[in-house]
Amino acid sequence: MNVLETLQALRKELNQHNYNYYVLDNPTISDYEFDAKLKQLQDLETQHPEFYDENSPTVRVGGAITKNFETIQHEYRMYSLDNSYSKDDLLDWEKRCQKILGDVQLEFTCELKYDGASISILYEEGKIKRAVTRGDGFQGDDVTNNIKTIKSVPIHLKGDYPAKFEIRGEIILPFAGFEKMNQELIEIGETPYSNPRNTASGSLKLQDSAEVAKRPLDCLLYTLVGPNLPVSSQFESLQKARNWGFKVPVESKLVNNIDEVFEFINYWDVHRHNLPYETDGVVVKVNQIQYQEELGYTSKSPRWAMAYKFKAEQVTTVLNSISYQVGRTGAITPVANLEPVQLAGTIVKRASLHNADQIQKLDIRIGDTVFVEKGGEIIPKIIGVNLEQRHLESLPTEYISHCPECNTALVRIDGEANHYCPNYYGCPPQIIGRIQHYISRKAMDIDGLGGETVALLYNAGLIYNYADLYELTKEQVIPLERMAEKSAENLIKGIENSKIIPFESVLYALGIRYVGETVAKKLAKHYKSIDNLAKATLLDLVLVDEIGEKIAQSVVQFFENVENIEIVERLKRYGIQLEIDETNNTLVSDKLKDKIFVVSGVFETYSRDDLKKAIEDNGGKVGSSISSKTNYVIAGANMGPSKLEKANQLNIPILNEYEFNEMIIDA
Repeated sequence: MNVLETLQALRKELNQHNYNYYVLDNPTISDYEFDAKLKQLQDLETQHPEFYDENSPTVRVGGAITKNFETIQHEYRMYSLDNSYSKDDLLDWEKRCQKILGDVQLEFTCELKYDGASISILYEEGKIKRAVTRGDGFQGDDVTNNIKTIKSVPIHLKGDYPAKFEIRGEIILPFAGFEKMNQELIEIGETPYSNPRNTASGSLKLQDSAEVAKRPLDCLLYTLVGPNLPVSSQFESLQKARNWGFKVPVESKLVNNIDEVFEFINYWDVHRHNLPYETDGVVVKVNQIQYQEELGYTSKSPRWAMAYKFKAEQVTTVLNSISYQVGRTGAITPVANLEPVQLAGTIVKRASLHNADQIQKLDIRIGDTVFVEKGGEIIPKIIGVNLEQRHLESLPTEYISHCPECNTALVRIDGEANHYCPNYYGCPPQIIGRIQHYISRKAMDIDGLGGETVALLYNAGLIYNYADLYELTKEQVIPLERMAEKSAENLIKGIENSKIIPFESVLYALGIRYVGETVAKKLAKHYKSIDNLAKATLLDLVLVDEIGEKIAQSVVQFFENVENIEIVERLKRYGIQLEIDETNNTLVSDKLKDKIFVVSGVFETYSRDDLKKAIEDNGGKVGSSISSKTNYVIAGANMGPSKLEKANQLNIPILNEYEFNEMIIDA
């Protein structure tokens, strides 16, 4: 056997031993024997660098240094899940699914909801190509070197895997490993980590992969993503992933109805405490992939999945004081300052009180003993007061009447729960908050400039609005705290690079109240430029698809403000993209203008996403459900029976994919 053959044989053998130990929990050789073989492989690779393999088992020990984690756009968005906290919520969800799908027999896959850090791993030809954190769902950080050190993540797949696909899962830190890490820290006098989830998440961003390799991280996989996958159901995808070498928890179960879902939840609400890792609920998914595609997505979540959260842990502590925060829109948020208390793995010192109505409803007073839990086990909130322990001399809480930052009298708009500071251009937290929003990743995405630096720039008198950013010089920012010459250069470069950010992101960055990402895209697409939008009347705006009166009024008010107009004019002069770049316009024709299509079923010549893109590229709109406004239904194989019935009832023309092609092909 020559050197290359020896290397390949050792790599194959060690990969199998890793799989046996970390996935199957069934080692077939001792640790000593494994280490000896790994040392043999390392020595051979050192002697023969010409046979380097980036996916060798030796990468498990780490060593690669990552100074800056590259931001990577997700090819397939990583959605978040809708949460439910009662079984009634799940029943309502099932009814919504049935309403869209009609009278079909639904199966559900029930999976435990693991409390870790989400990851998406791309495999090509059976090898790891890239691993990316969830980030904001649209883009995340490339942590490939660190993920390769996790022993339960397969470096080479086996079996009938697709040529290219992504698999998603959760990076977790089992209790035993977490306790061992903390014990080692305590022994050397260091502060222990607060909880397994945060420690697992922080581990992914360590610069030295050798340090990551020392941590007993695990990876539990649960979702396949990609075109034309060889599966027809979620449960089948879990079985396939397991066969390909992934660690897929065996607790998942295929059930036939919602009653069996409740049985699964009831069982694990009790037995989850016996698991070796943290879980905070159950994820319920419509099992059939065909029905998942029919149900589709909202702007944030899949309609075909729901997370049921177990009842949150609850503790009592003392309310020491109430402070008030001012947001970028001027909204006032009261915050409870608590006697520190351990809750769900973290030390809680503060909790949101939401608004004046909530304080009055609970009759919360300084000095009260309060009940605190984590809403969704993430955000601490006060849910009640122990009146038996209330001091006789306690007084009702009087909500503030003036802004805690600028002393302006607060206002409360009819129909809204929050109080607001109306001092839009003179209240420091509002000014800083708007600039922080402007530079954020989903907005102008300015590298080298973070929220703390924005506050430093404002407090130093260097900026008063986001247009001022474009007049900053390196010499002005170098004197700032923690700002070296290289950091200053990167900051100025990041600001300059933001001039190429497309109009729809700029519009979102302006911070117009109620204009989020989705609304900004709709307005940018409709009006094409900031000048057209600025001239739009309330009636014009309301007539735009999915733009309501509240949004329309906010847009009109923004452009009625002289200071806003001046800032926008300055942004124009600095070269910010304030109109649609037609050179990047994917519109092929307007043949389908004003036509609404609903897509249903499985197609031969298109993927569903490609078909929807073809509709939009030719000026049409894709609807999520059939209504009297629908102009056409494009039907593929296995079209949902309820959609077919409704289309016939409303006399909506039903096309196949070939008839649709004829509509868009030039004569």
